[in-house]
Amino acid sequence: MSSARNPRSGFRQWRAHRPFWGGLLLTLAGAEILLTEKASLKVVMHIGMQGLAGYLLPTLMLLCGLLILFNPTQRLFYSLLGILLSLGTWLTSNLGGFLIGLLLGAIGSCLTFGWLPDQEPRRRLLRGRREQQRTATEAQGLS
Repeated sequence: MSSARNPRSGFRQWRAHRPFWGGLLLTLAGAEILLTEKASLKVVMHIGMQGLAGYLLPTLMLLCGLLILFNPTQRLFYSLLGILLSLGTWLTSNLGGFLIGLLLGAIGSCLTFGWLPDQEPRRRLLRGRREQQRTATEAQGLS
């Protein structure tokens, strides 16, 4: 079936060409931290820059996560920015969304930073190595 008829295979193909799980975790981290903010925007504006940073950092985390998903060519910059923003939420946003958002953001950024494009899936790679070893032993046995 073509990807036009089968949306699941189309989604799998789209997901295979980007650091999907890293971007998703970073997006979820930003959303979780934003949802754990207690103060209303009126109070934040009255407090000043410290209160504004509590909303600004998770919003930028959310944006970095979405940009990783939809623009994977710039993934290294977005992942570095994402880890810095995640660590910054420790001070500005309820201990990084009660540590959940901080950990999700750090893990998502690390997954994104470590992702390599055009890398062969592990199962195929291991299967290929086994076949190479098998043919090498057969060739030695014939010699």
